[in-house]
This record gives sequence, C-alpha cells and structure tokens, in this order.
Amino acid sequence: MTKKLLIFSFVMSVTFCFSQEQKGYSFNLQEAVIFALDSNYTSINARRDIAKAIKQKWETTASGLPQIDGNVSYQNNLKQPVTLIPAEFGGGEPGTFTPITFGTKQNANAVATLNQLIFDGSYLVGLKAARAFLRFSENANEKTRLEVRKGVINAYGSVLLAQELVDIFEKNKANLDKNLYETRKIYENGLAEEESVEQLEITLLDVVTQLNNVKRSQAIAKQMFNLALGIDVEATVILTDDLDELANQNISLSLLNSSLNLEDNVDYKIAYNLVEQRYFENRLEKSKFLPSLSAFVNYGTSANSEDFTFFNGDQKWYQSSVLGVSLNVPIFSSGMRSAASQRTRIALDQAKTDFEQTKQEIKLDLTTAQSNYLFAIENYENSKKNLGLSERIENKNQIKFTEGLSTSFDLRQAQIQLYTAQQQYFQSMLEVINEKANLETVLNIPQLRINSEEIKGKY
Repeated sequence: MTKKLLIFSFVMSVTFCFSQEQKGYSFNLQEAVIFALDSNYTSINARRDIAKAIKQKWETTASGLPQIDGNVSYQNNLKQPVTLIPAEFGGGEPGTFTPITFGTKQNANAVATLNQLIFDGSYLVGLKAARAFLRFSENANEKTRLEVRKGVINAYGSVLLAQELVDIFEKNKANLDKNLYETRKIYENGLAEEESVEQLEITLLDVVTQLNNVKRSQAIAKQMFNLALGIDVEATVILTDDLDELANQNISLSLLNSSLNLEDNVDYKIAYNLVEQRYFENRLEKSKFLPSLSAFVNYGTSANSEDFTFFNGDQKWYQSSVLGVSLNVPIFSSGMRSAASQRTRIALDQAKTDFEQTKQEIKLDLTTAQSNYLFAIENYENSKKNLGLSERIENKNQIKFTEGLSTSFDLRQAQIQLYTAQQQYFQSMLEVINEKANLETVLNIPQLRINSEEIKGKY
C-alpha cells in the first residue's frame, strides 16, 4: 500500500511539474520587475562586477601580508665543467696546467622564503583605492538595477499596448467588413454609388495592413520583454495587468513636487566615485617618491652526490638560512615621476569638472522628467476626451452615410480620425507609465542598492 502511495505521489508531482512547464510564466508588473532584477543578464553581470571588486580588494590587501614561496631544484651535470689550474700548485712543472673538476655530478636544493612588506606608500594608497573601486561597483550595480527596472516597465507596457492595438484593429476590421458587405449589397441594388464601396475598400485595406504590422510588432515586443526578464525569448509569458488600469495607477501628481537629494542620485554617486579614483591615482604617483622597506627570511637545504641518492636515509643534507632587509630609495628618474604626478593631477581636475557638470545635468534631468511626466498625464486626459469625441463623430457619420445624408468620403475621414484617436489614446497610456519610470529613476525611487555583504557569500 505504501509503495502504491509513493508511486502515485511521484506521478502527481511529475504531472504538476509538466503542467507548470507547459503553462510558462505569469507576471503582473511588480512581479516582472522583481523577477528581472534577479534574472536579467545585465543585472547578473553587475553583481559579478561587485564580486570581482571584492576579490580585487582582498588581492590588494594580501599583497602587503606575509608571502611564502618555496623552490625545489635538481641538477644533473651530464658533462661537468673542467677548470684548469697551474700544475705547480700540485708540484707539477711550472707553466703547465692540470684539469680538475669541482663539485659533484648531481645536486638538489630546497628553499622556502618568507617576504614581508614593512612600508610602501603605494600599498597604503592601493588599499584605499580598492575600497573606492568596490563602492563604485556597488553604485554601478544600483544604476544597472534602476535601468533594468525602467526597461522592464517599458517592455511590459509595450506588450500591453501591442495587445490593445491588435484588439482594436480587429474590432475595426470586423466593423468595416460589415459596413462593406452592407454597402456592396446596396450598390448591387442600385441604391448607392460605386465610389462608396471603393472608399470603404481603401479604408479596410489600410486597417488590414496596420493590423498585420501590429501583430508583428506584438511578437517582437513579447520577445523584447522576455529578453528584459532574462528568459528565453520564445517562452510563453502571460501579463496579468491591464494597460488602462496600469496607466491610472501610475498617475501620481505628488511626484511632481518631489525634491531631489543629489546624494541619492546614482549618477551623482558614480561621478563622485570617479573623482575618488582620480584622487587615489594621483596619490599613488606621489607615493612613488617615498622609499619602500621590506624584509625576508629564508631557510634552505642542499645535498650533493655522484649518484641519485637524495631519497636515501644516509644522504647528507646541509642547512642554510638568511635574514635580510631591503630598503629602496627613489633618487632620480629624469622627471618621469614628476610628470606622472602632474598628469594624474590634471586628470583629477577633469574629474572634478565632470562632477560639477553631472550635478547640473541631474537637476536638468529632474526638471525635464517632471515636465515630460506632467505632459504625459495631460496628454492622456486629452486623448481620452478626443477618443470619446471621435467615436461620437464617427457614429454620427455612420448613421448619415447609412441614411444617404453624407458621402463615403466623409465617413472615411471620420473613421481615420477615430483610428488615429484610438492609437493616440493607447500610446498616451504607455507614455504615462514610461515617464513615471523615468522620473522615479532620476529620484532613485525605489532604492535598489545591493551591499557587497549580500554578494560576498555567493561567490
């Protein structure tokens, strides 16, 4: 009985997983943003940049900590060098030489060396620069996450817009098909002119062309949205939000009065980080004028033999050890260090100027984003009214045309006006959503910063 229950549970779990796989993904806008912040390709690599900066920081720190190196060498003198010495040293005839070979045919050495940096100005600067680079990576990741959020919002709205346009064009096409059928029957009975049929045919052809184009655009928009999420572009994704509701939810007049704290803006942070980096580059070049001090101690052992007996128990090994201190004092570089210091000072001044420009650009971006957002809201309200007026005008002209009180040309003009108003209305919804996202990005709303501690344990 237990075995049957286990088999049944396994089958049900497999069926559930398969059904989930077949179902694909389903998101409202907020869920899509949260999903993309974790899975978007650019966002993933931005987190890896932080991980790299963490490793680089430790790499810089470790360069000033004790370093131990080991070396093992073995030599086999296949042909030992021969040295000639005066023969008279051994009682031989003066003026002649005696060949002699020094050392053994084989020797082995093993040495371990401990190096410790005692003082180096560039090391101290490097530690501060590594921490500054980590802050830069964190801020760059924050900017990436803000851009990913904005991109997902734009892509989500674009998919909804494409769907709305497909629906409205299909509805318009159905109405035109009906009108054309009725008008053609009236013409066949001799109660209407052929031009009336032709005018409707022209309008229908335009609508069909636009419908086909919108369907293609819808397929592209879906793939772009999937790419923004970081999933397969062919995956099935269901969007649960409605464009009209989403547009109304994104109307927030209080944002127009929001004050900007420059230090919260991510572009401000990044520009400040670049000033820091240029500052430490200048300090690094200046530190090269300072002396550096390091110490080392090593321990080694060596053995010599005519045959390979180094692993025998009776092989003699001779110990050696050295303790040393090295002081390097820069004296003269023909102006190279001075030129490098001046070059980095100029780069620092450039970074400061860019920083001031960035602050002014951020203020301008806020003014522009608020203006665009207000215009998007006003345009949305205006487009809604225009759509209502266009629908009434088209309906009146439809009645007049049916009763023979207006021409097909008048009807066509009213229909084109209606179709344009429909597209403008749906486009205005998307603009409200997108412009709000732009304004929130300038204001750094919401805060999407990831601290390096959150990433350290993952890599």
